[in-house]
Amino acid sequence: MVLRKPHATVNFKTLDGVTLEAWLWEVDGPAPAIVMTHGLNCVKEMSLTETAEGFQAAGYNVLLYDSRSIGGSGGSPRNQIDPWQNAQDVSGMSRSDFLDLEIQLTTKSSDVVSFVSTLPSVDSKRIVLWGVSLGASISGCAAAIDRRVVAVLMVCPIFTFIRPDKRKTAFAQLMKDRQSQLRGNEPFTLPPFNSKGENPAGYAGSGGPGGKESHMLMKLAAERGHHNFRDRITLQSFHKLALFRPQDLLEEMLEDMPAMMIVPELDTVSLPADQMAAFEKLKTPKRLYLAEGAGHMDILSGTGFKDVLEAMLQFFGSALEGLLE
Repeated sequence: MVLRKPHATVNFKTLDGVTLEAWLWEVDGPAPAIVMTHGLNCVKEMSLTETAEGFQAAGYNVLLYDSRSIGGSGGSPRNQIDPWQNAQDVSGMSRSDFLDLEIQLTTKSSDVVSFVSTLPSVDSKRIVLWGVSLGASISGCAAAIDRRVVAVLMVCPIFTFIRPDKRKTAFAQLMKDRQSQLRGNEPFTLPPFNSKGENPAGYAGSGGPGGKESHMLMKLAAERGHHNFRDRITLQSFHKLALFRPQDLLEEMLEDMPAMMIVPELDTVSLPADQMAAFEKLKTPKRLYLAEGAGHMDILSGTGFKDVLEAMLQFFGSALEGLLE
């Protein structure tokens, strides 16, 4: 067991000059590091401390950051969810990288990973990416581009974003808001999930049990007064999500890198069938963990968390030792 050090707040800049805020748990090093990416509109103060401390106790440095425009990080418009940009902030990727397969991927700059690699406690050749929910999909895309990363672990990733029956109305609203902004108005914002668990895009279990659970998560964060948390996102976030195609990128580009996916059996936010289908298409050394009896919101806090944590640590150990084929 590693002696735990309290986390420290750190700041660093992205390639385009936006300051990101993070919590850093360090261990005596040089030692491996885990970069943690949270879910949609979530701040670092929400729900992941136990997981980060579990990783630290096992001998890992851990960086848990607020995505741009969220929480303590800079960037505007505030609370605009842009998963491609978030992946770029981790790995230095751009949309053109996805479209042009001839680009030399290893030459790209990397903001979060580059910062972590400079820390004296970190072995820069043993950095892994970890993400949950939308952050899992973002981490997977970042890992597909940044070949300095040695492994990626995705917990209940999301692969579908705009429900077919919502597209016509949602896309019309998006264009109307863009026109409004062109006239000088502020971006329209709304709760990611209203009191009925719904959103205009039908995103992430909207209108069902998953959407209602997501609404309660955001409501609880607001009630607890988490630092700089806002229970609102820009409407244009759904435009960004509509253009995000993580499953295509992972199937095409994630290669020769150990990957693990943790799928909650009772997930109503990201359907287990969607997660399993994406996992089956991965052409890389991979490991699957089906968390029986767990849902999207309690996968990292429920009664099975110790088993999930042990499975994650076993994967990291095997990946860092080159034992996954």
